[in-house]
Amino acid sequence: MARAKQPKQIPQMTIPEWEAAFPDEDACCLYLAEHRWPEFVICPRCGNPEIKPHARAFHWVCYACGAGSDGYRFSVLVDTIFENTNKPMREWFRVIHLMLTSKKGISALQVMRYMGFGSYKTAWYMCHRVRAGLANEDFRKLMGIVEVDETFVGGKARNRHWDKRGGGRGGMGSGKTPVVGAVSRKGKVVARVIETVSGDILKTFVRGAVSEKVSLLVTDEWVGYRGLNKDYPHHVIHHTSGQYVVGAIHTNTIEGFWSIFKRGVVGTFHKVSAKYLPLYVAEFQFRYNNRSNEDIFSDAISGC
Repeated sequence: MARAKQPKQIPQMTIPEWEAAFPDEDACCLYLAEHRWPEFVICPRCGNPEIKPHARAFHWVCYACGAGSDGYRFSVLVDTIFENTNKPMREWFRVIHLMLTSKKGISALQVMRYMGFGSYKTAWYMCHRVRAGLANEDFRKLMGIVEVDETFVGGKARNRHWDKRGGGRGGMGSGKTPVVGAVSRKGKVVARVIETVSGDILKTFVRGAVSEKVSLLVTDEWVGYRGLNKDYPHHVIHHTSGQYVVGAIHTNTIEGFWSIFKRGVVGTFHKVSAKYLPLYVAEFQFRYNNRSNEDIFSDAISGC
């Protein structure tokens, strides 16, 4: 019997490699500067490339947009998630490495314990700032075979106060927060928190995330997807009739992403508020889209 093909393992930066790459603060600041400005440093305020180095390391002065003869002084941290931080850059880099190498995410409580922070609030703030940086991911419209599906995130109705319980275990009226996603098979995923799973909102999401040149668009039979066949080669898998795979028509890929996301929410974070849910979605989207990226840390720093 032939052995099943094992998935390719993508090596990520190990802890010894991380320690060697970032032995001190200067190494971290240099790494950030090189990824912010690959060619040469420019003024973040006016874009002037003719800036002058300041006496302080990783600080520069722009006389084109500054007031008077003093000019505008800026550091490598300006306009990044690290601006105005009182934490060393090495600690920020360590937190980012922890978040990127944890498939199901790492909670702020775990970060606090691992890093030895004296405050849970500090760890929570840093994790959310990193998620905000990861949310700035640019993407091209999805091509090939694309699957679209929605899911609902939230606690069980029986665990809520009586006046906040919706009906059923999920879906409309359950009180849970809807999230819609589109994934290109063997490609990238785009996921967004939405207000409702109405047809207008779902179709707007699909048109923004999926190219009209796709070879196949697959959804389930939810009424919100009706009418997509006018713009896409749209096929439906009927889950209510017991259909799950009909040739190339299935939504197993996007459901696999939802499985990873929900295992993280339930097993790692335990609960996620609707207010901050978009940040958690962005974190899992970034990790999924960079699952084959050997230099995921570099891309994360470039976005921060």
